[in-house]
Amino acid sequence: MTEQASGTSTPARDRRRFPGISSRAYEHPADRSALVALRKLSGFDTVFKALSGLLPERSLRLLYLSDSVRVGETQFPHLHQMLLDACYVLDLEKVPQMYVQQDPKPNAMCVGLDEPIIVVTTGLVELLDEEEMRAVVGHETGHALSGHAVYRTILLFLTGLAVKVAWIPLGNVAIMAIVTALREWFRKSELSADRAGLLVGQDVQASMRGLMKIAGGNHLHEMNVDAFLAQADEYEKSGDLRDSVLKILNVLPRSHPFTTVRAAELKKWSQSRDFQRIMDGHYPRREDDKDTSVTDSFRQSAAHYADAVRTSKDPLFKLVGDIAGGAGDLAGDLGGKLREKFSGGGSGSGTAG
Repeated sequence: MTEQASGTSTPARDRRRFPGISSRAYEHPADRSALVALRKLSGFDTVFKALSGLLPERSLRLLYLSDSVRVGETQFPHLHQMLLDACYVLDLEKVPQMYVQQDPKPNAMCVGLDEPIIVVTTGLVELLDEEEMRAVVGHETGHALSGHAVYRTILLFLTGLAVKVAWIPLGNVAIMAIVTALREWFRKSELSADRAGLLVGQDVQASMRGLMKIAGGNHLHEMNVDAFLAQADEYEKSGDLRDSVLKILNVLPRSHPFTTVRAAELKKWSQSRDFQRIMDGHYPRREDDKDTSVTDSFRQSAAHYADAVRTSKDPLFKLVGDIAGGAGDLAGDLGGKLREKFSGGGSGSGTAG
């Protein structure tokens, strides 16, 4: 039977709770607009119920039940308490089942169609301290509250299917196009879940340490959060247009954003007015989700991307911003700048690699 969170547990230390909070409160604009659009599609639920017969959810549940350790009062009780705390803080009524899986690689995920399952690896449990782990459990609970588990399960299924049909002419191409689109959405959903983890843990330094450990291992005495964040800034602004293209190619096969980028995004959000308003108790409520406007969500997403282009230090984004704000012959300006950048000429270009 699924455990109930409301009223059954209070956090181990004094943390703000967010009764009735909607996932819209912490969702990244690109993530939120995609989810709202999907949820508003006519017949969306029916389609996914039909797909559930094809997806290996029952197999996944049996697999974790038979070959992993289910978290509870008598097994990994400290993780069980963290999960109850996370559900209490985010006001998630049904506590997802949680499993610890033997795997030295630090990882965690939230999968499932009808009810989400949270899985963490032994590598992650052994790597993180209590507060860092609390942020991860909050991260996965945020996935559950946002409904990300459904799309994550579909992504896993389609990724496996792409391998099976790779020998069919054009078959793999069609599936991989969908997988690529889902991966792009999922990378944005990770930024949303990082925010949920911060709302649960309410310790930005613990969230930063956890991301830094995932990147560099359990060597905190050899690492520095400020220097780690400086890497993200250097990554964004360094190089020329060729490096910008390489950045895009490097991230395409990944399900997660790069760790330094996640840390920088979370740090920025933790210092934002939106985060402070949530902490002060002013946030969207679940009861109003049904009235959410797809148009408004897309408008917010478009505004976010316009601001990202305007403020980005990436060479490609800076060029787009310059062109968008420039005057004169747009086509000639674009062609001239592209030739200059890619040929290595001009004072703003980097050295050839």
